[in-house]
Amino acid sequence: MSELATEANTVQTRIGRRFEQLARSGELGLVAYITAGDPSLGATEKIVLAAVEAGADVIELGVPFSDPVADGPTIQRASERALRGGTTLAGVIDLVKALRKKTDVAIVLFSYFNPILQMGLEAFASRAAEAGADGVLVTDMTPEEAGEHRTIMRTHKLDTIFLAAPTSTDQRLKLIADASTGFLYIISRTGVTGAKESLPEELPAMVRRARKFTSLPIAVGFGISLPTQVTVLGGIADAVAVGSALVAEIETATSEVLAATAVAQRIRLLKNAAQRGISRRDASL
Repeated sequence: MSELATEANTVQTRIGRRFEQLARSGELGLVAYITAGDPSLGATEKIVLAAVEAGADVIELGVPFSDPVADGPTIQRASERALRGGTTLAGVIDLVKALRKKTDVAIVLFSYFNPILQMGLEAFASRAAEAGADGVLVTDMTPEEAGEHRTIMRTHKLDTIFLAAPTSTDQRLKLIADASTGFLYIISRTGVTGAKESLPEELPAMVRRARKFTSLPIAVGFGISLPTQVTVLGGIADAVAVGSALVAEIETATSEVLAATAVAQRIRLLKNAAQRGISRRDASL
């Protein structure tokens, strides 16, 4: 592991503490992605608090961006709605500050690089850390280009989370793992985000391969939406990341209250499935 990653891992954020708690209890974690500002920042605050009460272990706050190339249509539409409503990166950071007064949940800022670059790396990291964020995931940043980013985030005690794909070679997987702190995020399939009916057959092998290169918790995302998928992952990963399925609940809700209720119901359903998956795994040991 690189010196930079080793030093970063000595500082434990809420993310690390939560995953330690999950490991001690033998519980599969749930990382919940919500597009900030959809339909408004005030609504997002209510939705996040409902998600936490329902059992979400880590919240990913998506920073809306005008060209979200890695996202499927559901999250693209959410970004468009948030941008039309005037949501900015500064506003999302203010939302973190507001949430921190009401919850101690681990919060990851999930963004494309352009909004961060426009604010400035140092200014972004300083403001995000002061607001109470715990980590940053930049979807279109590769580890090879992330030296300055990692150094600045580490200085402000923010975890740097990177995405590993099924197409990643062992050499690249090690590079991604060494650059990551908090947890390693494995994309379950190639392509964009979006709910799917089944998990790829090669996913368990991918997770096992990743574990050769990291001791970090592993979260699996992209396409996770059904309780049956979560149950299967209970014997494979440390957490599941759910995004499009939650954003879709918000999109179809007719009020902020109903959106928060629908997201909470979906999270409870998935957390119950996570418990069944862990129970099944323990019974087979």
